Amino acid sequence: MRTAGERAEGGRMDRRSFHRAGVAAGTGLFAAAAGGRAYAAQAHPTQAHAVPVHPEAAYAAPGYGAPAYPAPAYGPTAYGSSAYPAPGYLLPPHPGTGYPPPGYPAPGYAEPPYVVPAYVVPPRAPSYGAVLSDGLTVPWVLKQIAAGDLNVCFAECGPPDGPVVVCLHGWPYDIHSYAEVAPLLAARGYRVLVPYLRGHGRTRFRSEQTPRNAQQAAVARDLVALLDALGISRALLAGFDWGARTAAIVAALRPERVKALVSGGGYLITDVHAQADPLGAEAEHAWWYQYYFSTERGRRALLDRRLRRDLCRLVWQTVSPTWRFEEEVFDRTASAFDNPDYPEIVVHNYRWRLGLASGERRYDTDERRLADRPVITVPTVTLDGALDPFTPPGRSRGYRDRFAGPYLHRTLDGIGHNLPQEAPGEFVRAVLDADRL
Repeated sequence: MRTAGERAEGGRMDRRSFHRAGVAAGTGLFAAAAGGRAYAAQAHPTQAHAVPVHPEAAYAAPGYGAPAYPAPAYGPTAYGSSAYPAPGYLLPPHPGTGYPPPGYPAPGYAEPPYVVPAYVVPPRAPSYGAVLSDGLTVPWVLKQIAAGDLNVCFAECGPPDGPVVVCLHGWPYDIHSYAEVAPLLAARGYRVLVPYLRGHGRTRFRSEQTPRNAQQAAVARDLVALLDALGISRALLAGFDWGARTAAIVAALRPERVKALVSGGGYLITDVHAQADPLGAEAEHAWWYQYYFSTERGRRALLDRRLRRDLCRLVWQTVSPTWRFEEEVFDRTASAFDNPDYPEIVVHNYRWRLGLASGERRYDTDERRLADRPVITVPTVTLDGALDPFTPPGRSRGYRDRFAGPYLHRTLDGIGHNLPQEAPGEFVRAVLDADRL
């Protein structure tokens, strides 16, 4: 905690005051979009059921009611021959789970005639820690629901009749990237859903025979299946890293399901063929773990709990150089990496991107469309962290033509890769802005 004198130094607000002022201003400006109401915690009737709480497993939460759930105690699980195939081998269609060709319409309008705003959030001090939502008493509840190939575990908070926002985490992170964003949005009337992606936390495959496939189209289908299972026809999607890619794919291929989009890192849809082209040395260096996972040595590191945690902690430190997270914050997220499918999912994702592992034929139609870098037509706010090694400042110029609808872009100065956890106030502001575009 800084002193009052340090907070006043240079005439700048400290980070806590900055966020409070920014979010308060956002509430006033966009009350109509968010419903303009304060939310008191209440029951959430839904098809999903709440996960039972273990009395000894609660962790201390910063200023708001956090979920209490048991620490994972996963035993070794044999999945038979369900590992992803060797390079060059394509799996046959999975019985009973094939999707019809989407036949999505091409974007129906051209580039907007208005000038696109683009501005930079001013610099501020490093993160003050994990506490932002001091005055909020909006708990989130863990629930589980069968959706597509998965039994999806997700956190939910906010009024059940509020406009839906789905927040999607990346790697190596989990739902706690939104531990501050979710209650802030819920307090403004949103129903917020934060699912564990496949291979993370309590999310499980429904069949041992389902390949542990993490190609981009498969993860995007998981999101559509979750919306279907919950009876949600349309939602605002927000994410970063794997989550931003997943949200962008659904926005591109199923725009009728997406009210608006917040994408940390911009346009992240993967073109596997383009991935064959080398990048500059500095950019390649930032992707060191991608190449590590292409080796048997890297796969074995993910199988070892201690090495896995050390690797993920190092990624946190290098891609978010000014984020001073506490060890308990990391431990809270790292429990999600103990999912028995985690090593296979992570390894397949990065090997598939490099063309070193094949996908499944049932996703071929989606992947062919994604290889053409489809234009996204829904209202979108893109965010880049100025210190994120994967999205250097100004990169938005390289993907601006992929967004044909109402659009805003911001570069967050002093912020790294984990945008919602490093800059929760700015992330909430982006959601509110996207909802009013």
